[in-house]
Amino acid sequence: MATYSDTMYKNRTTNIPEVILQGFIGIPAEYYGLLGTFFLFIYLMLASGNIFILVFVACERSLQKPTYIIFCNLAISDLGFGTTTLPRIIAKYWMSDIMSFNSCITQMYFVHYFGTCTSFLMALMALDRFVAIRIPLRYPVLITHSTIAILCSVLWIVSLLIFGTITAQALSVPYCGPNIIRHCYCDYISVITLACADISSLLVTTTSIAMTVLWGPLFYIIFSYVAIIISVMKISTKEGRYKTFLTCTPQLLIICLYYLPRSFLYVSFAIGFRFATNLNIALVMMYSLFPALINPLIYCFRTKEIKDTLMRKFKLRQVRVNEKSILT
Repeated sequence: MATYSDTMYKNRTTNIPEVILQGFIGIPAEYYGLLGTFFLFIYLMLASGNIFILVFVACERSLQKPTYIIFCNLAISDLGFGTTTLPRIIAKYWMSDIMSFNSCITQMYFVHYFGTCTSFLMALMALDRFVAIRIPLRYPVLITHSTIAILCSVLWIVSLLIFGTITAQALSVPYCGPNIIRHCYCDYISVITLACADISSLLVTTTSIAMTVLWGPLFYIIFSYVAIIISVMKISTKEGRYKTFLTCTPQLLIICLYYLPRSFLYVSFAIGFRFATNLNIALVMMYSLFPALINPLIYCFRTKEIKDTLMRKFKLRQVRVNEKSILT
């Protein structure tokens, strides 16, 4: 005898076996190849930058510290998000805008999973800087490799459970069309609006969770950096203040790139302001992909240890090349 969930699954797969990714509206088909090439370039830059961070930290023993473990976890999350979204966007403009409903649900899950992990990792970065500046003598005791490894493992697992539950809720309602996703990839709102049932309770629940995931870490980050700034201002020398503040600037830049555009769009949506479809997609793509693309550059050029290590290796290589040319 078929259960209720079996019936829902049957109805869903029968009525919406596939979805159509609408993407940007009004772009002529002759420009699809160019747009796909642009997103391929973005993906290659994103993937190469974050893989570089992972390999560089893994190979450079001097960088194998708790702070850089967090950086590596953030690079994994950024790489995961880019790999979840960009290949499908490229395929839309190069091959087909049709994908199976099950693939759409899977993509939706990982889009929000990696987004949640990134939000928690931002808070963990703020905790690392808070302890390093507010109670530096206790930093080696409180922030160890094992402590950070455990915290990172916990946040990955918690994020897995949170969006496993939300995805299960999304699958608990019947879907009967239309089958058009008004985005370049599948996210929760785009998918749940295809349901042919009352989704108001689902939207309230998931919006509450989303706000907690986004603003919970953000409020802690604001608190920790206010405390950090107060501590920095108490440092007697100008050089000391500058040096201490410089250690926080990479994280501050990353946090601003990640949270400010998201908060702006969420608040606009909450007060009933709606953007045009293309502008909304562009804003979402910007705050989703731009931080993942720019983070490796921030690590390399705004993090002193990584920058110094790169410069030292570059100079050492130049010396070896000069010595080789002299010998030959």
